[in-house]
Order: sequence, then C-alpha cells, then structure tokens
Amino acid sequence: MNVKIAPSILSADFSRLAEALEAVERGGADLVHLDVMDGHFVPNITIGAPVVRSLRRVSSLPFDCHLMVSEPQRHIDDFLEAGAQMISIHLEADPHLHRALSAIREGGAKGGIAINPASSAELLGDALDYCDYVLVMSVNPGFGGQRFITSVIPKITRIRGMIASRNVDVEIEVDGGIDVATARSVVDAGASILVAGSAIFGKGDPVERIRAIRMAATTSLV
Repeated sequence: MNVKIAPSILSADFSRLAEALEAVERGGADLVHLDVMDGHFVPNITIGAPVVRSLRRVSSLPFDCHLMVSEPQRHIDDFLEAGAQMISIHLEADPHLHRALSAIREGGAKGGIAINPASSAELLGDALDYCDYVLVMSVNPGFGGQRFITSVIPKITRIRGMIASRNVDVEIEVDGGIDVATARSVVDAGASILVAGSAIFGKGDPVERIRAIRMAATTSLV
C-alpha cells in the first residue's frame, strides 16, 4: 500500500503559512490538509476559500480541503475555484451526499465523505459508490492536538471491508491524533492517507517529523 502523509496546517504558525508549506514539501509530504471550520457545525472558526486561494500560489502540493461546515454544498464552488484538488464533506452535515459529491467531482476534484467518531460506518452505505475517499475522524472535529480515539481502528477495518465488498476504488484517510505511535495501527486497519497536525508542527523540524511518521507507518511491526 502506498501511504500518503498529509500535514494539517491547522497546527502551523498562521503568520508563517508559506514557510510551513515550503517545509512540508521539502519533507516529502504527499498533500496538504486544510481544515475549514465555520463555528457552527464545529465550535471553532479557521480558514475560508480566500486563504486557500492565497496558499495555492505558494505550493504545488495537492490541497485536501476538509469542510467542517453546515450546508457544505453552498461552499463547494468556492473551494474548487480556490484550487482544491480534494474536498470532503461530513455525512452528518449534508443529507444529499450524491448531489454534493457529484458537484465536487464534476468540478474536477476528488470527493470525500467525512465521518465522525460516533457515527456508524454503516451510515456510509450506497454513498461509497459516489466518492473517492472516506475521511475517518479519529478525534471529535473542531480542534487540533486531541488524543487519538482507539475505538476508531475497528471502524476503519469495517469500512475497508465495505469498500472491498462493493469493489469500488475508494481510499481511507484518517485525521486526528496521528503520530509515530498511532500511524502503523491505522495503516494496518486499511488507511492509506494519514493527516497529522501537531505531530508535524507541534515541535521539532517538520521535515524530520514527516519522515518519522512515514517510517512508523510503513515499517513492519515486530
């Protein structure tokens, strides 16, 4: 399995985002995760499409926009125009997943379904036929730096089984509490995209932190 590392700039210094993007690119990041929060669907407020558009000018990495917002369909076109190559929306936030995912894919981006820790994997159902990836939250959305919820690991395994049984080309992304201690467990469960924020930007050199997480995720456990 090709494991992709997606640094989340939520944990970066917002006054030096261009430098943060340059560092993760040097570190071999595969994509950049951008957490979009509206203060309604989740308690916090972060960035919007204008910030994504500005960052697009200083990075060649694919942008993965995670919309933690109410009424996400209202914002899809804005993030497509801002340069997002991946856009995920929460199944808890939109009852019309087919319409939303179709809009994302017709706009030239990959469409993802995000699912909260307490939401059952079975809620994904037929929507797996219309998405490119599932973003499994391993913390409750809204804040960075939270502790990994270990009970999510069996859920990742169930989702991988659902994907296999439907024979669809869908990746699993995991976001929340990913670091050198948790990376391997989610990969073994079936994830191929790992989002890491504080583990990369919290302390030390982001370049070295990315490499350490990738090694932890891809080295066989003894």
